[in-house]
Amino acid sequence: MAIYSVRAMEVRDVSQVSQIEREAFPPPWPATNFKRELSNSLTYYFVACKEAPEQKEPRPAVDALSNPGPAKSRLDSLRLGLRRLFGGQGLPAAPSQFILGFAGLWFMVDEAHLANIAVRETYRHQGIGESLLISAIEVSIERKAQFVTLEVRVSNKIAQSLYRKYGLVEVGLRRGYYMDNKEDAVIMTAEGITSVPYVKRLQNLKQAHAQKWGISPS
Repeated sequence: MAIYSVRAMEVRDVSQVSQIEREAFPPPWPATNFKRELSNSLTYYFVACKEAPEQKEPRPAVDALSNPGPAKSRLDSLRLGLRRLFGGQGLPAAPSQFILGFAGLWFMVDEAHLANIAVRETYRHQGIGESLLISAIEVSIERKAQFVTLEVRVSNKIAQSLYRKYGLVEVGLRRGYYMDNKEDAVIMTAEGITSVPYVKRLQNLKQAHAQKWGISPS
């Protein structure tokens, strides 16, 4: 499994995060305006990412001036020539990091609401979702929230089990919450997250998670 890190989401991540959101929450679930969310002081978004593979500049098979070739080859050669001439200025840079998953928090008085959490389908079951959950709880504690709450599909037993592991318990039900199939949502909450016993429990779980997946528990 690729080594990854969790950091605050940036504007440059919006395109990749939107792609992950569409994969995890297809229409009719409304798309999130992430650029607006990033400017909101009451929200906090973060991503799990790894370094993107280095993309080597392709070498043209023939010189476009001496042997133009097909139209597509001429266009590729022209782009390459412009990149060399201007040093890449004015051309969109390839992303330096590949986003594996993301999560977002909304803060309301003493509550931290985990609004969404998603991981690319091909990277699921590798501990990334748990890393995002740990980061969400840590940020909530840093911002002095007293409890964390979220909604999860009644059919998503795996996610519910993970949330219980971190002290979230079922406190209610939202009927027909999910718009794609009108599935109910279980409301889960962890209270007293700033207490010494909870913080100690969180640190123990974080260390165990890091050891299991070979990642840094920083």
